[in-house]
Amino acid sequence: MALTKEAKEQLITTYHIHDTDTGSADVQIAILTTRIAQLTEHLRANKHDNASRRGLLKMVGTRRKLLAYLRRTDFARFAAITEKLNIRTR
Repeated sequence: MALTKEAKEQLITTYHIHDTDTGSADVQIAILTTRIAQLTEHLRANKHDNASRRGLLKMVGTRRKLLAYLRRTDFARFAAITEKLNIRTR
């Protein structure tokens, strides 16, 4: 269910800001988006898995907060990350 180490490293190298960046908002949003997509597929097959549904809702909330932060601080990065990851915004 969780991301493999290789997949996570791939996301970090794709969305990092500088060479040693592993925790910027961009990277965190990319990782959360991938995990949200995986959990969404899991919940389509397992409709009654409420524990996973709760985890999904927590991840979506965390991603919303990170996107709001990025929108407030650096709108160009916000627009770029939402375009790359195909995230709908208001």
